[in-house]
Amino acid sequence: MRHRNKTSKLKRNASHRRALLANLACSLIENGRIKTTLGKAKALRPVAEKLVTLAKRDDLHSRRLAIAFLHQKETVKKLFAEVAPASKDRQGGYCRITKLGARMSDSAPMAVIEWVDRAAKAEEPAAEAPAETAAAAE
Repeated sequence: MRHRNKTSKLKRNASHRRALLANLACSLIENGRIKTTLGKAKALRPVAEKLVTLAKRDDLHSRRLAIAFLHQKETVKKLFAEVAPASKDRQGGYCRITKLGARMSDSAPMAVIEWVDRAAKAEEPAAEAPAETAAAAE
């Protein structure tokens, strides 16, 4: 039985799994959304949400903890400057996983993981664009 075995091993040893999750988290922070397998997305969600919670504290210790996990200072700067302030009013649930279906080559279940607050920010300029063009036409 798997009682109290919460960690998804992803068929990797501990150091490889930690490096994989750090790289996926960096890609998610840099791009806002990534396409990966469903198992990796489910393993990434708690890691990414803990990083956002850490970044919302916005002190030196939390910044050093984030750098120690991600190993990329520019990504940590973006996490603290853009991702965390966008989620300041949210109490949790910063990521959304959307299932896509099976990959063509090996039928692995694929998914997209993205920031919840990123979608709202992306929709606002699109809604304002038609109003600007209508005003310019008159």
